[in-house]
Amino acid sequence: MTPMQIKICGVTNVRDAKACVDLGAQLIGLNFWPQSPRYIQPDTARQIVDALPADVTAVGVFVDGNAEEIRKTANIAGVRCVQLHGNFTPEIARELAREFRVIRAFCTYAQFRPEDVSLFPDCAVLIDAYHPHLRGGTGCTCDWPAARATLAFARFVILSGGLNPQNVARAIQAVMPQAVDVCSGVERAPGVKDHRAIKNFIAAVHTAERLVHATSTHNVILSEAKDLGSISERNSSK
Repeated sequence: MTPMQIKICGVTNVRDAKACVDLGAQLIGLNFWPQSPRYIQPDTARQIVDALPADVTAVGVFVDGNAEEIRKTANIAGVRCVQLHGNFTPEIARELAREFRVIRAFCTYAQFRPEDVSLFPDCAVLIDAYHPHLRGGTGCTCDWPAARATLAFARFVILSGGLNPQNVARAIQAVMPQAVDVCSGVERAPGVKDHRAIKNFIAAVHTAERLVHATSTHNVILSEAKDLGSISERNSSK
């Protein structure tokens, strides 16, 4: 079983970024949307990126905009992965995917259709909760059944939206994503991370992984035993 990846989003300083990595996160989200309380300047983001180990991915979070603006900010900050919220077309995502790893974010609002994620084959997909004004970090839980339905249409699904140390294990069992994303669920204040909460969140993710793996193994054994029983019955009837 491929280990689940963990993304801590809304990081605003080097100290929190290092704590996230030390505790086991593989992706660090840096918010470049000026209306977010977790917004940071590209130069500040560069300091965080330069402090990260080579095997940790810094993710630049963008809302709307065009490819050139995103490219410029990402290059100043030194991020090689961009996360796109809002009105981004498949063409813009495809253009950016020539230079960056791209994560296309979707919200599970009333008109969301899981099959729409297939319009972005070059992207990983992040499923978030809907909010009329905010883009991420809302603390609202997304529609887990809708998120699970996207697995049939995307190569890599990141579950976001209102996750925290108390509910992430249930979310993983319900959706079975390849990665999880947390922001407000591990904060003391917007942009200020709670290191104990991060530790508890990551521990809960690993516990859920073990449970999912054990359940999967048990089901495989039962299936194989059933198949062997069918073969035995057919042989005995000959």
